[in-house]
Amino acid sequence: MADPTEAVAVEEKKNTQTTEEKKNTQTTEDNSNTTDDETHEDTNAEETHKSFRDLGVTEVLCEACDHLGWKKPTKIQIEAIPVALEGRDVIGLAETGSGKTGAFALPILQSLLASAQRLHSLILTPTRELAFQIAEQFEALGSSIGVKTAVIVGGIDTMSQALVLAKKPHVVIGKSFRSHREPFRTECVNSDVFVFQVDKILKVIPRERRTFLFSATMTKKVQKLQRAALQDPVKCAVSTKYATVDKLQQYYIFIPSKYKDCYLVSILNELAGNSFMVFCGTCNNAQRVALMLRNLGITAIPLHGQMSQNKRLGALNKFKSKSRSVLLATDVASRGLDIPHVDCVINFDIPTHSKDYIHRVGRTARAGRSGKSITFVTQYDVELFQRIEALIGKKLPAFPTQEEEVMMLVERVSEAQRFARIEMKESTEKRKRPKAGEEAADDGEQSSGVRKKVKGGSFRGRSKRGR
Repeated sequence: MADPTEAVAVEEKKNTQTTEEKKNTQTTEDNSNTTDDETHEDTNAEETHKSFRDLGVTEVLCEACDHLGWKKPTKIQIEAIPVALEGRDVIGLAETGSGKTGAFALPILQSLLASAQRLHSLILTPTRELAFQIAEQFEALGSSIGVKTAVIVGGIDTMSQALVLAKKPHVVIGKSFRSHREPFRTECVNSDVFVFQVDKILKVIPRERRTFLFSATMTKKVQKLQRAALQDPVKCAVSTKYATVDKLQQYYIFIPSKYKDCYLVSILNELAGNSFMVFCGTCNNAQRVALMLRNLGITAIPLHGQMSQNKRLGALNKFKSKSRSVLLATDVASRGLDIPHVDCVINFDIPTHSKDYIHRVGRTARAGRSGKSITFVTQYDVELFQRIEALIGKKLPAFPTQEEEVMMLVERVSEAQRFARIEMKESTEKRKRPKAGEEAADDGEQSSGVRKKVKGGSFRGRSKRGR
């Protein structure tokens, strides 16, 4: 019969061995994980510390990047530039504010340096404002090598643009189609007309060419265009799904439709000192809300397709220079515009296309900065809002508001709305019967005089017509 003491000793020895084996195994696994983590960190460090020179960008363009303050390439630039310099067609997908313009501008300019020729490149954009912005980027990057650009868009005298083209610039930037002028239309840049016009242009330019396609979202229409236009393209995708940037704080506010104006004024007052882009669904609404806010003493300016091109550029410049704190815009301002100081984007009218939401909120929190977006959801917008949440893959929190404080603004806002309606009516009449040598003030900066600013919570006076 075995001695119980010996049996216990043997059992303890076995347990000790098992524990030691487990410890050894765990140590080995930990070392393995550490090695993997270190490798992953090394890869990230490599990407982070890459310079434009490492990507194959020539010295003169690297100096231009330094001059513009581009210290290191972004993720999409690291992916796309080397492939583009090899002469391949590129599809670039990256979130808003990620440096997509630089990702195609640098390869184009380097190609120009290698074989200088007039009418070297054609760049098509969905909006006029983006066309002018891209032209500015090309001129800044190519200033030391004498690059000439031309912007071809609607709303500007055709003859003057023809003269610019006759000088044969190196790079032509244009909006691919001219919109019809209808005051109540929804500004939509992802339309069938866009794809149709681009397809038409592709038929008349040389078949032997390189094509780059860059966007924050890939729609079915753009995929169809990609198959027709690109030859064996390399896809450089930094984000695979429809994503918004991490530093963007996104909120929604569920409100009755009739109090939207009151809630907008309340938020603008609460976050006073910030710079806002407020997106409206129609030109008419953007104009109306801008006039209403001005009646309340808020420095707002509209930007929409009903304005002349000069007025549109003027409005954008005023907002960029911070002389206006609120920009009321339709979707003409939702694509590609890079205005660093935008602190908050408000979706006053919820976008009908969910992907437009990503472009709109992408006007803030750009290039690593933080930002905020607030989406107004009325009783009629619940389904559209749920589609947006499904697209971005997250549930948005509610923005905190005090209903009692908002309701205190009803009387003042109603008065401002009435003045705005009067001004819009007079503006329409002026447009129908313009005086000789007088341009219609379609941005509402020079109103007819019915507006009286609010000071200290009450109107200083009223026009006879407004009584």
